[in-house]
Amino acid sequence: MTQLSIEVENLCKSFDEILAVRNISFTVAPGETVALLGGNGAGKTTTISILLGVLLPTSGTIRLLGQDIVRDRFPIMHRINFSSPYVDLPRRLTVRQNLMFFCKLYGIVNARERIAQLSDELELKDLLKRQTGSLSAGQKTRVSVAKALINEPEILLLDEPTASLDPDTADWVRSYLKAYQNRTRAAILLASHNMSEVERLCDNVLMMKSGQIVDQGTPCELLQRYSRTNLEEVFLDIARDRNRPNTSESTEPRENIEVGDI
Repeated sequence: MTQLSIEVENLCKSFDEILAVRNISFTVAPGETVALLGGNGAGKTTTISILLGVLLPTSGTIRLLGQDIVRDRFPIMHRINFSSPYVDLPRRLTVRQNLMFFCKLYGIVNARERIAQLSDELELKDLLKRQTGSLSAGQKTRVSVAKALINEPEILLLDEPTASLDPDTADWVRSYLKAYQNRTRAAILLASHNMSEVERLCDNVLMMKSGQIVDQGTPCELLQRYSRTNLEEVFLDIARDRNRPNTSESTEPRENIEVGDI
């Protein structure tokens, strides 16, 4: 039986009186892409931060590649990576210096060759000598993707991976990520507000609201359930609590939960 890449069971996270994540459970298999969707404050970033070990859970179990990350995360952290255009790399270092730093952090033996390979594939050659702080938002996003793939991770956590990119470059980056996944069978957990991106990349979608998973399914299943033509309409239905699917389970009133904007 194939080992799951990500296993989250009854995960909760509170900040004083604020309940940011409320008893969520999900899995991601090797080669699978799962989306966390929800409005601002839904709990997506908090969930990803816990998976990265940046935050400790209040309760629940998280296993990555079979390891409990609260008790024993260090043996597997070199097999995981993360990308977000909202997390700046050191601005005064050049792109090459930043990538070299992460090569050393992850213990990449052939660092120069790996940087050259990614620079060629992600079209970064002309940027390597430039300070990261001088790059455009789109250029920074491509560098962030290169950083996330520097160690050829088995689990890739992505937060808005194509934000700030023009449609052509964004499409190219998505194609690159999909080709990487097809080659390595990496598991991808994606948080995005780009619904077309989610429809294109994701095998399963977790709809979050107020720290809970309120619905889930493949993109096609969600479109059929809500009688919609695109995921943006489904997203709005759930965010605004309208047009609930016609099932006995879903027509029950959702519990009102007051949470902070985490």
